[in-house]
Amino acid sequence: MTTIGFIGSGHIGGTVARLAVDAGHDVVLSNSRGPDTLAELVDELGPHARAATPAEAAAAGDIIVVTIPLKAYRSVPAAELAGKPVIDTMNYYAQRDGHIAELDDKSTTSSELLQAHLPTAHVVKAFNNIHFSHLAALARPAGHPERSALAIAGDDATAKRAVTEFFDSIGYDTYDVGALSEGWRYQPDTPAYGQPYVAPGTEFPGPGGQAPAEALKEKLDAATR
Repeated sequence: MTTIGFIGSGHIGGTVARLAVDAGHDVVLSNSRGPDTLAELVDELGPHARAATPAEAAAAGDIIVVTIPLKAYRSVPAAELAGKPVIDTMNYYAQRDGHIAELDDKSTTSSELLQAHLPTAHVVKAFNNIHFSHLAALARPAGHPERSALAIAGDDATAKRAVTEFFDSIGYDTYDVGALSEGWRYQPDTPAYGQPYVAPGTEFPGPGGQAPAEALKEKLDAATR
């Protein structure tokens, strides 16, 4: 059994937490407003869930999911995450986050900013290109003919292996895009952002549709900078 810690417990965080609990994992949830504000979600998830501060969730988790607005990435506790896989779900939206020069000029990526803030952790970019409703709806057991794949990018093979095993447990295959610097291939405004998981003939977000690894790869390969 793995403990998943959450820095942020909104739509994506809550969805991943539900999938994790359903798969038999423990979850430790946190947000910027305090553990008491998560009581309803904890009650819904049951005895495998508890609320904590971000630092406590970071310390408790074997794998950490960071799912907050990018503008707050410097608030992620660093010391507690040393040596741990950190799943980064964040996306850069200048209208919300303010302009970040190195992202505007494409000299780095948002996940590389988080990695620089967490120099002893192992950041893996994932969950950022799928709508939370699709993430909840498309999970399938291993071997199911309608199983979908999620993209990951990261620089540490051990961390990517841990994330791949976690994804398998919650109902998804994994497609390894490569180094963390390749995460731009499924950031906003690319073909792999959101669209692979939209049912054919519907508009985003609409109903979810199967996205096997081959279909995801096609969208990833079509990305340009």
